Parts: sequence; C-alpha cells; structure tokens
Amino acid sequence: MTRGKITIYQPEEIVGVRAAAQASAMVLKRLCDAVTPGMTTADVDHLAEEFIRDTGGKSAFLGYQGYPGQICVSINDEVVHGIGRADRVIAPGDIVSLDVGVTLGGYVGDNARSICVGQDATGVAADLLHVTEEALAAGIEQARDGNCVNDIGRAVEQVAKRAGFSVVRDMVGHGCGRHMHEPPEVPNYRLPGHSPTLRAGMILAIEPMVNVGTWRITIDRRDGWTVRSADASLSAHFEHQVLITKNQAEILTWVKTA
Repeated sequence: MTRGKITIYQPEEIVGVRAAAQASAMVLKRLCDAVTPGMTTADVDHLAEEFIRDTGGKSAFLGYQGYPGQICVSINDEVVHGIGRADRVIAPGDIVSLDVGVTLGGYVGDNARSICVGQDATGVAADLLHVTEEALAAGIEQARDGNCVNDIGRAVEQVAKRAGFSVVRDMVGHGCGRHMHEPPEVPNYRLPGHSPTLRAGMILAIEPMVNVGTWRITIDRRDGWTVRSADASLSAHFEHQVLITKNQAEILTWVKTA
C-alpha cells in the first residue's frame, strides 16, 4: 500500500500539513461532541460534510479508491471503514469510531477517535477505550529521530497485550502529508528484522486498532469496505498525525485552542 521513497518534509511544507491536520482535528472534535443516540451513521456523515466544508477543505476519503463516504463511522465490532447508512442507528452505549481526513491546500490531515455515545463507558468497553488511547500515546512516545518504525509498533502492542487485548495486524498506520497514504507503513506490532529509521521531517499517521478478542478481521461482502473483528468482539481506533523532530514528536492533530 505505501511502499516507496519516504518523504522528509521541508519547513514550508510542514506549515501546509499543520493546517490540514488542524482542520481534520477540529472536524473530529465537533463530530465527537455532536454524536448522540438516535442518530444514524448517515446523519453523522452528513454532519461531517458540513463541518469539513466549514474548514475550507474537502474530504480526503470521499472517492479515495472508490470509498463512498465523507468519513468512516464504525460501531462496536466494526474496526474501521464503516460507511454512513440511513438504516444504521446509534444506540446508547455504542462504541463509535470516527475517522476523519481533510484535504486542504494540497495537504492531508488524518485522525480518529472512538467514543462511547450517550453515557460513560463501563466494564470492558471502558478498558478498551483507555487501553487503545494509551497504546497510541506509547507509540507516539517512540516516534522520534533515530528510532525505527518497529519501536512504535512494539510499544503499541505491548500496551494492548498487557491488557489482554489484541492489535489488528492487517491494517496499519502510514506516512501522511501530501497524500493520504505514503511510505512507510506503520504496523501496530513489531515485524521481524529491520524497519525504516525515523528522521526529523517525516510525518506519520499512527493509529492503533485494538480488539477485545482476536486480531483477525473480516471485510463486509456487501459493501466491500466495512472491516469487523472476526469474532464480533468490540474494537476501538485512535489516531494522531505526528511530525518527527529531533526530540519528542509534534502531534499535529491536537486541537489548538489559541
């Protein structure tokens, strides 16, 4: 998916990626605040279209390899790539994963978050949300100049495994700047052998997808997109777009309040 030369972004390009990342982050925040029980996933997709338009950008997902939605809206056992549907109603307590990409000024911003809708998460759902977000933080901590891609994946997997959960192995993070998917691929587990070295100026989308049960997945045969956990267990997805620096990575998709 993302093989080839890794881009080292120059300062003037980073300014453009920052703007796209902030647009994507703001859309995601607004959506997380707006989603309520009784909405359909099509309602959420329509809201996303409005919020993306407000940024002056456009959806990075719509039409990408034929994808038909503005964003991805995935519920409970749906890992990623859920398409907004008028017959898919969000219920109280559902775990809803929202993945937002915005193209602005020739650059792409990409981020995701999973939320419990209408009430506080409890039990295994609460644990899953906490662990997946913690796994993302652990991966970002390793995303620094001189480390390698495997350092990110190992850190993510360790957090998930320690909690008794599993990381999806068939879906990975990726470079992201001028294009949605760029080299390198960023797995959420350690691969055998060597992996690319991280250098200042690289921009990555780090995105743990964690399942309560098996790491294995299936793809919906009807829509060809929706990815589910193979055992129908709960899944969560968190994603940040980060800039590798000489020190700690800069999280480009933190919403800036000032």
